[in-house]
Amino acid sequence: MPELPEVETVRRGLALKIGGRRILRAELRRPDLRRPFPAGLEARLRGASIGGLGRRGKYILIEIDEDGLLLLHLGMSGRITAGNGETPDAPHDHVVLTLDDGTVVRLNDARRFGTLDYMRREEADRHPLLAGLGPDALAPGFDGRYLAAALAGKMTPIKSALLDQRIVAGLGNIYVCEALFRAGVSPRRLAGTIGRRRADRLVAAIREVLGEAIEAGGSSLRDYVQADGELGYFQHHWAVYGREGAPCPGCDCAEGVRRIVQSGRSTFFCAKRQR
Repeated sequence: MPELPEVETVRRGLALKIGGRRILRAELRRPDLRRPFPAGLEARLRGASIGGLGRRGKYILIEIDEDGLLLLHLGMSGRITAGNGETPDAPHDHVVLTLDDGTVVRLNDARRFGTLDYMRREEADRHPLLAGLGPDALAPGFDGRYLAAALAGKMTPIKSALLDQRIVAGLGNIYVCEALFRAGVSPRRLAGTIGRRRADRLVAAIREVLGEAIEAGGSSLRDYVQADGELGYFQHHWAVYGREGAPCPGCDCAEGVRRIVQSGRSTFFCAKRQR
């Protein structure tokens, strides 16, 4: 599933291509993805103007006309691209928008775990998919003070706590593993034992990893591509994720990168460096 850097990369690419344009034609080629499309969405999009594009965690928010807002989540296998009309249709192109400059936006989702919804902008904070989210991992409100308070008393491992979108929005398995390694924090450490000093260090590592990943266009695994169809490249800079048995960067441990399973997810870390 695309994580914050991939979603932010897509948002930036889409903003350059579709911001300020008008939708000439809208095609919804099935009635739903993970959730049913709102009634009348196709007609609502036809002729609509596109405004700014925002992001909350792993959700892209697209302004439509004066007060509308499209909510987009790419799910496990979704991709959204904006290109010229010469690109032929592909299997699983479930939503196709043709813009006034000839740009064609395609939402492709083979497994149909993505989401496309519509709301009024004033309703965004109450939308069921957004209302329970914690602060975005790159938002000013996500700092060491907040994180230490949010984790206080929690008996789950810190790895699991950081994947909880109610605590911090946007993080997934890859970047939590990478951030914990940089911060020197064991993924098995109980979340409630993360005091202010460790929380400060962890937030700094999270921001650093996410920033570098965004600059590299995200990490391309399986289905993810940028809005122009190009791959991301941060997977070539992973320190621990997917590198079981490889030497730990900057570490002299004999064992190298270890892999364990937590809550059904693979965790990669250095047992010597991370405490």
